[in-house]
Amino acid sequence: MREYNSDALIGLQRSFFNKVFTWMTLGLMATGATAFYVASSPALINLFLGNSLLLIGIFIVEIVLVGFLVAKIDSLSEQQASMIFLGYSILNGITLSGLLLVYTGASIALTFFITAGTFATMAVYGATTKSDLSQMGKIMFMGLIGIVIASLVNIFLKSNMIEWIVSYVGVAVFTGLTAWDVQKLKLLSANANSEEEIKKVAIYGALTLYMDFINLFIFLLRIMGNRDRDY
Repeated sequence: MREYNSDALIGLQRSFFNKVFTWMTLGLMATGATAFYVASSPALINLFLGNSLLLIGIFIVEIVLVGFLVAKIDSLSEQQASMIFLGYSILNGITLSGLLLVYTGASIALTFFITAGTFATMAVYGATTKSDLSQMGKIMFMGLIGIVIASLVNIFLKSNMIEWIVSYVGVAVFTGLTAWDVQKLKLLSANANSEEEIKKVAIYGALTLYMDFINLFIFLLRIMGNRDRDY
């Protein structure tokens, strides 16, 4: 770990988070553009959303890409890490394109702005609070495991009540995770030993916060969104 005076550390963290949020914004733009492009093409809708096996395959590839990036971030180059992140963002746009067919454009836009406001508030809190959020993070992570289990069970039960409970818990969990993840990233940036490492950690951080944002958006949309139709 390199030693920094307080001014240098503040400057380092500001530069680091600029990189994180730049990459995160690029990821969200790639996801949004891909989702809109797929949802606007009947042929692509039939190809991706009309083929459950292909959609499951894409979802599995997404999980593999995330796992690979997290596990190999130290050995990957910045270019490799960035390509994996953007590839994941594009694939995620395909899997999320169905939301544009289910919910009205107005409710999607409103939910996006509410998500952005909530996310920004918690990110600032995580970056500025003097409190140690690690205990809260552990609780949020346990909540995340509960969400995954409940969602898998509800595939078979198809309970609207369970879906609503999961959605509200999901909002709480990813709101808390946003603050915790930002605080963790502050520590990671301070512990980085080279400019190359800082750049790669920034991409890892962008992936982490991107997933917090996307999941928060999805759960809020389930609660607030007005449906055009079921898909």
